[in-house]
Order: sequence, then C-alpha cells, then structure tokens
Amino acid sequence: MKVEIYSDVACPWCYIGTVRFERALAAFPDASDVEVSYRPFQLNPKTPTTPRPLYDYYDELFGPGFRARHAQVADVARREGLEFRLDRAQAGNTFTAHRLLWLTERDYGPAAQRALKVALLRTYFTDGGDINDPDTLVTLAVEAGVDADRATAWLAGDEGAAETHAEITAARRLGITAVPTFVFDGKYAVSGAQEASVFLRALEQVVAESASAVDADAEACSDGSCAV
Repeated sequence: MKVEIYSDVACPWCYIGTVRFERALAAFPDASDVEVSYRPFQLNPKTPTTPRPLYDYYDELFGPGFRARHAQVADVARREGLEFRLDRAQAGNTFTAHRLLWLTERDYGPAAQRALKVALLRTYFTDGGDINDPDTLVTLAVEAGVDADRATAWLAGDEGAAETHAEITAARRLGITAVPTFVFDGKYAVSGAQEASVFLRALEQVVAESASAVDADAEACSDGSCAV
C-alpha cells in the first residue's frame, strides 16, 4: 500500500497529523507493507525566504487575533506529546525544504524522507530554527541519512526545483486545497489531522478491499480461464 501525504512544513496541523498517522501505522499489523511518501504543498508561496518572527509576520497577515487560534493548536499538540514554541518560531518560505525532501525520497528512499520531514517540522515549530538556512538544512538532512556533500551541492543549485513546482501544481489540480491530506493507494483521501483511529480504519479498509479484489480475481479465473 502507498500512502501519499500532502503537507507543508509551516503547517501546525500537518505536524499533529503526522504524529497521529504514525501512531496509527504503529498499530497496523501490515505496517511493513506500507510505503509513506510526503508530497509538497505551500500554504503561502509568497512567504519571504528571509526569516521573521512568526507572530510578527502573522500579525501583519491576519491581525493579532490569530495568536489565540495558534494557542489552541499548541494545546492540541501538547496532548500529542509535541511542544510548540510558536513564540520563537520563524516564518520562512518552505519551497527549499520541499525541494530537499524531494531529493531525499528520490535518492535515499521514503524512510529517509519521513525522518527529514519530522525533523523539519520539529525545527520550525519547536526549535525556532531557520528552515531556509543551508547549514541547518544540511544538518537535518545528514541526521536523516543524506550525504552532507550531496545535500550541500543540492542546496547550492536549483536541481529539482521544476519537479517540486510540478508536484505542487499537480496537488492543486487533484483538488487538494488544504493540508494535511492523506491519499491511500491513489483512491481514498483523508483530510485534516484526524485522530489515529480514523487513519487506522482507513489503512484497514484499503487492505480489506484489496483482499476482496484478489478473491474476486481468483474466482473469475477458475477452471483455467479468466472472465472479464
């Protein structure tokens, strides 16, 4: 089974959704057969690359009332074992981080990409790090298993930029307008940071339907012939 998660590094609900999905996956008996990939999505492509205090930036965009909403999200995160330090978070454009995630999946596999994604979310929402700083990105990539020289050279150029832009455009063409969105085997989508039990039921449903399809094929191909 393949699960594609459309997500942005600057999305607090994406961090919460990732933790809940991983909890569901840990409880899923066939977890070893599930391949998880992160797909890029930008909530605000116009965010500057130069870091700014998150609250100051959001005050300009939405007004100070947005802080209360973020405080509520931080309370939800705390119940999931996450520490959101939004008071020291730095707003920054997420495209370069998505480009690095694209490289990591292509050259090092989905598991390394998953590790990097979690590290990026932690850096943004807990550590107050700059997700556009090359040294920070290289450090996080190395922690996920990426070669340091490869990551450094990658970030110095624009390789993968066209592909990352194409994936972001493809997501919108699929009708994805909010994140996180979890797509199971290209058939079923679960939107939002649902409870772990919802993700577990989705995983179980896909396996059950796949098994039903196999049984139907076996029945149709009995007696040495296959019926359409």
